[in-house]
Amino acid sequence: MARAQGARAQMALAFETIYGTPPASGYKLMPFARATLGAEQPLQASELLGYGRDPLAPIKDAVTADGEVVVPIDVEAFGYWLKAAFGAPATSGTTPKTHTFQSGNWTLPSMAIEVAMPEVPRFAMYAGCMLDQISWQMQRSGLLTATARLIAQGESIATTTAAGTPTALGLQRFGHFNGTVKRNGVAMGNMVSAEITYANGLDRIETIRADGKIEGADPGMASLTGRIEVRFADSTLVSQAIDGSPCELEFVYSLGANASFTFTAHAVYLPIPRVEIAGPQGVQASFDWQAAKATSPARMCTSILVNTVTGY
Repeated sequence: MARAQGARAQMALAFETIYGTPPASGYKLMPFARATLGAEQPLQASELLGYGRDPLAPIKDAVTADGEVVVPIDVEAFGYWLKAAFGAPATSGTTPKTHTFQSGNWTLPSMAIEVAMPEVPRFAMYAGCMLDQISWQMQRSGLLTATARLIAQGESIATTTAAGTPTALGLQRFGHFNGTVKRNGVAMGNMVSAEITYANGLDRIETIRADGKIEGADPGMASLTGRIEVRFADSTLVSQAIDGSPCELEFVYSLGANASFTFTAHAVYLPIPRVEIAGPQGVQASFDWQAAKATSPARMCTSILVNTVTGY
């Protein structure tokens, strides 16, 4: 009897034309590091009396299908997660292609994601997947990954794949070494680490259905928050926090002219931090920032992915 191993697991993704209906073809083989995407159905203990001390059989509760997927921030595959977060991009150029994703779209695409454990065999298809939140960190070293939090309509288990033969993508990862943080177009010095979290604020439509699935997930108010940790060397950021004026923060990864990823928060507001002296070592300050809709451009954030992919 075969036992499932994470090393043999595969993930295939395709965008749906109709919410909750997995397409018959067009799946891409997605790189991932971890996945908690799944469906669960808890049991409700019986509250009835008069049948002795031993309880009666429990009752099934509602089905919940969601979870997180940890993916590399790479040149090609990451564009599919950006499309799930922001909607379809505007693509321009010949070679390379420039894909521009913008916040503020009223509608977001849904995905069908199949997680395969072929040795069991178990092929779990999650239809109606929508991206609720995506986050990542910038630091000096380590593996660069992003965490995508998903809400699915439901789970369907089969012993054979419904994704056919997914198309493999070229894997070229960005690394922390390739990252730069800019403030108002100027590279920031004394930057220790940064965190970025974009959320769509999805609202589950939990209606009464015979199959126990949700009706959908509607986008709510979006949010863009994060944290920057800096060595305390000057009062530039503190002065901005006191003034209450916004700045533009740009998080850039580049592998050359044909491969780059730029995420820009156009209007970032900083809180006044507590500057602590913890000992004889250097003093650091943390800013838990929040982004808002800017005046120009009239949106909160923009993601630009440069690669050779024709389109998403």
